[in-house]
Amino acid sequence: MLDRFEYNNVSPRVVFGSGTLHELPSMLQKINATSVLILCTPEQISTAETVRDLIGDAAASIYTKATMHTPVGVTDDAVQVARELGVDGIVSVGGGSTVGLGKAISIRTGLPHLCIPTTYAGSEMTPILGETEDGRKTTRRDPKILPTAVLYNVDLFSTLPVDLTIYSGINAIAHAVEALYANNRNPVIELLACEGTKALCEGLPVLQTNAQDSEARQKTVYGAWLCGMCLGNVDMALHHKLCHTLGGSFNLPHAQTHVILLPHALAYNAPAAPQAMAKLASVLPESDGDAVRGINALYRRLGIQLGLKDFGMPEKGVDEACDIALSNPYKNPRPLEHGGIRELIRRAWAGEEARQDL
Repeated sequence: MLDRFEYNNVSPRVVFGSGTLHELPSMLQKINATSVLILCTPEQISTAETVRDLIGDAAASIYTKATMHTPVGVTDDAVQVARELGVDGIVSVGGGSTVGLGKAISIRTGLPHLCIPTTYAGSEMTPILGETEDGRKTTRRDPKILPTAVLYNVDLFSTLPVDLTIYSGINAIAHAVEALYANNRNPVIELLACEGTKALCEGLPVLQTNAQDSEARQKTVYGAWLCGMCLGNVDMALHHKLCHTLGGSFNLPHAQTHVILLPHALAYNAPAAPQAMAKLASVLPESDGDAVRGINALYRRLGIQLGLKDFGMPEKGVDEACDIALSNPYKNPRPLEHGGIRELIRRAWAGEEARQDL
């Protein structure tokens, strides 16, 4: 018998597949966008130019200053550009940094926002916006933040470097993990979380050895889409709160921070969420019924051995990050205990393997 639950579906219109980029002009018509500002990072200019050439006169300009953690100063500049050009739509091309900028512009201006993702981060499927100002990252959730439409062109993922493929894929798994023990989880989201995690666990090891394997790439993009749906429809907990704290305060790379923290946050919450851990273990290879063992095994298979110190976080930042993480209460399966959270962050800083003794 199912317990009572509430399910509210929050999702943009999605087009998914190989060779789908040619559908962009018709998608712009459907969102009534006739003059758009294309957003990208400096590294994605070539892809943005491809999009510009495809839509012709509908491309007003390309804005190339998107950067991680969505600094408010960059957003203010981009909004000014959009207003000066008089555009009636936004197209973001890239990963979470670019999608985040598109969301920030859209919520400020009301302009429709079409995403063309090139990483597995999943931000395009969420009504969540994280912005950084004065060294602090704040997050808000609003249905109006959700992009208007998403175009998954699987072919665009073929040039993503292998290490970024792995990092952003694990980032996507983190969305599913927290959805399984979210306070407002439901059976539909649990199905999406398990299916998305399974697809990513099957696809990522293949792409690591053969980045051009089209079947594995389709499976991985599909898994990331489902995991992004999870992130967009339920509340996140300890893992995502820590990632935002660390990323905004120490300017750490988004995907790598998620990768480093996931096993430790999972180990912290495991005793308080046995049903979620059992569901997760069922789709993690080599878990033997233990989700933490399974995630550790996946990391070993993928050759992941990272610590926050590898990305410039000082050891003295462990205490600062702990204090910030505990300053704003939020729902989590296990109560937030100073000693356990500090040790979690310290282990993540040092790059240690996750252990269930926090």
